[in-house]
Amino acid sequence: MAHSWRISALADRHRALGSQLEDWNGMGTAWTYETDLAEHHEAIRTRAGLMDVSGLKKVHYVGPHAESLLQWATTRDISKLYPGKSVYASMLNEDGKFVDDCIVYRTGPNAFMVVHGAGTGHEMLQRAAVGRQVAVLFDDDMHDLSLQGPLAVDFLAEHVPGIRQLPYFHHLQTRLFDRPVMISRTGYTGERGYEIFCKAADAPALWDEILRQGASLGIIPCAFTALDWLRVESALMFFPYDNSQMYPFADQKAGDTLWELGLDFTVSPDKREFRGAEEHRRLKGQERFRIAGVLLDGERAAEAGDTLWFNGQQVGVVTCGMYSRLTGRSMAIARMSVDCAEPGVPLQVRGSQQVNAVTHALPFDDPQKTKRTAKG
Repeated sequence: MAHSWRISALADRHRALGSQLEDWNGMGTAWTYETDLAEHHEAIRTRAGLMDVSGLKKVHYVGPHAESLLQWATTRDISKLYPGKSVYASMLNEDGKFVDDCIVYRTGPNAFMVVHGAGTGHEMLQRAAVGRQVAVLFDDDMHDLSLQGPLAVDFLAEHVPGIRQLPYFHHLQTRLFDRPVMISRTGYTGERGYEIFCKAADAPALWDEILRQGASLGIIPCAFTALDWLRVESALMFFPYDNSQMYPFADQKAGDTLWELGLDFTVSPDKREFRGAEEHRRLKGQERFRIAGVLLDGERAAEAGDTLWFNGQQVGVVTCGMYSRLTGRSMAIARMSVDCAEPGVPLQVRGSQQVNAVTHALPFDDPQKTKRTAKG
């Protein structure tokens, strides 16, 4: 663990499971445990798994100008949020290029919580808040336990009244094992799942009790790297690992458009004004690459940085790969030339292995998103 300045209240639990607590976003994070990541992936896809994702930055924006600040800074129409509703949004710079994604939760008339990833959105909002009537409160006392998988709702239904009726991208204030929590129907797995926001002092007891009482359902602790396996199948981007910050263009500064990343859906219909909006619209049709799926022959996962070739020319690079024992498929997310980003293009993989592959539509798993949006 290096340069970590944020402390997880669950650090001792992670060490007991074999984690070395490697740094992510300033917090020692359980990237791996002693147990097999394939078991974590299979638990979340078939039962449920519990992860500590407290390394995400939780920030409260409170005050009369909070809504206008977030309306300017994000691609979503924040005015349509009501207390208890949240939305996934992108944040751009003045060049119309992606700098962060986030989930915006409305918690009151003039109160929002924004969960930022590893981009620069929080810093951008801090600067923009100067001179406005809005308080920016970084909240590291709040921890985030993510319970993901098809049986997550069955477990929570035994303890939280009304949880089955909570719609996708909604949240409620309640109690779990007699401790105050905010439970959000969100996650980063493509499964029906829930994030449990709690006080740091309550996180160890909640973690222990979920695993103890959930053992009969097959709920197990899952390491952070399991998210890579899940996100490949579900086509979820992870800044900066899929971005030009990691795979730079030789003659251009880092930065990708929403059109290139497949995140243009995060712009609310009819929203015209937000940071970088004019450049965002101008850059439509000027994509230098697209994000695509790749299906490899064999039972070995591609590694980040493996190159993809078509007719003797390099046409792409793998950003994340995984092999699923459940489906018997080796899958990857890749940055592909626009001409080769359509499904069905035959490829050769070079780098960690040399094998044939073919482009594939994204997402690999649950393309209609019926699992994460299921009712009842």
